[in-house]
Amino acid sequence: MSDPLRLVFAGTPRFAVPALEALSRSRHRVTGVLTRPDKPAGRGQLLSESAVKTAARQLNVPIVQPDRPQDPDALRALDPQPPDAIVVAAYGVLLPKALLDWPRHGCVNIHASLLPHWRGAAPIQRALLAGDVQGGISIMRMEPTLDTGPVYLRKSLDIEPNETGASLHDRLAALGADAIVEAIDAIAAGTAIAQPQAGPASYAHRIEKAEARIDWSQPAIQIERQVRAFNPWPIAETSWRGQRLRIWAARAGHVAHDARPGALLDSSAALVACGDGALALDIVQLPGRRPLPVREFLLARDLRGETLGE
Repeated sequence: MSDPLRLVFAGTPRFAVPALEALSRSRHRVTGVLTRPDKPAGRGQLLSESAVKTAARQLNVPIVQPDRPQDPDALRALDPQPPDAIVVAAYGVLLPKALLDWPRHGCVNIHASLLPHWRGAAPIQRALLAGDVQGGISIMRMEPTLDTGPVYLRKSLDIEPNETGASLHDRLAALGADAIVEAIDAIAAGTAIAQPQAGPASYAHRIEKAEARIDWSQPAIQIERQVRAFNPWPIAETSWRGQRLRIWAARAGHVAHDARPGALLDSSAALVACGDGALALDIVQLPGRRPLPVREFLLARDLRGETLGE
């Protein structure tokens, strides 16, 4: 059996935690963790640590949080010797070439798409918005340019019809944890082959909060995808009686109508007219309130004659 590798892990959000935990359980040694600095969060704007930092503390792995990852002294604080590889999972900033070249086997990235499809910051949400039926994980050797490096392995999964951003995130995080251990084992054994990406590339641009606003003139199926993709953030929304109404869950239906978009076709079931078809609202939320099943929401509210989005 080949010698185990010495690894540094670079990651920040919850997506990266299963991979860190899986590598820590493997025969390889995680000698340190690189994560983004603590930042203010919540109404009190208290400093909050990243999910990866929390996991690293629980695993008793040394942590560094440089403001600038191109600072070589930050990683040398973990270990003056280069690691065999740096594993990167949603770290949050592009790594400079000097850092990519520092480990013996370079930097190995866990990306939540089947590259070259959905390069970029938001592959999970973009896949759901596009109606993709298959997604997956790519384990890639990193280059200075964004998500263009050769791929060691891909693992795919089917995207379920009712998949949300939250559920697909968790499934891909678990798949990525399995895939990175397999890839690191192969790199250690000298059997890993990184193949150049082939085929047309697509880009998963960062999600902007404004994209959560529902345009009821769009087809119902597209609005349903928007609702599912933006759960748990930023949450699809519309307006109702001058208030923001968040929509956490909804279902598209092939309903023939001649109503204007946003009109309530059936107030007892919160069925909303769209540009093509209609959307049945399932879970909604008013400002300062908890999300409610729509039947509970309607108990104290009469939506007859209402139009959303005005």
